[in-house]
Amino acid sequence: MQSESCLFTHPTSFRALLVSAAFAIAGSNAAAAVSDGKSSRPPVVREKPVANPALDHSGRKRVGKASFYAKMFHGRKMANGKRMDPRDDNAASKTLPLGTTAKVTNLETGRSAVVTIEDRGPYVKGRIVDLSPATAQSIGITPQNGLADVEVTPIAVPQPDGSVKPGAAAGESAANAIGSPASR
Repeated sequence: MQSESCLFTHPTSFRALLVSAAFAIAGSNAAAAVSDGKSSRPPVVREKPVANPALDHSGRKRVGKASFYAKMFHGRKMANGKRMDPRDDNAASKTLPLGTTAKVTNLETGRSAVVTIEDRGPYVKGRIVDLSPATAQSIGITPQNGLADVEVTPIAVPQPDGSVKPGAAAGESAANAIGSPASR
């Protein structure tokens, strides 16, 4: 009993206790502010870039979220060495091989565009493709909504041996890709 009362009578120990309690309260309030919906957007969880990601050469279609390149990436070198042109049909994927052509369809609007995978990313959890601003706009992704549920269907997938494998959308013609920047 005597040791407990000693803790509160010693000024240094009492100050340390108060400071640690204040940090604990401040930390729990910050966590509560994020979790109780006061923030207008959900927190963005960034993934670490992988130097040599496991590539998917299967040509199968995939469904997920699409975003578009931010202005800060315009003119920067992409993974294939070319500069990012916001008016081009370039796109980024973590798993599709560079040089893959794919049909990207906005599941809400039904609009599609043909893109070429020329970069790696996006490194945000849950996103499967990053589109050039022109391509994003052509399928109905605007700066106001920023994201869309899309289906990415490969047309032609380069293989490690140098050959090209037809993807799930290989039978479809490029004319079916409504709103492609290349068709303007």
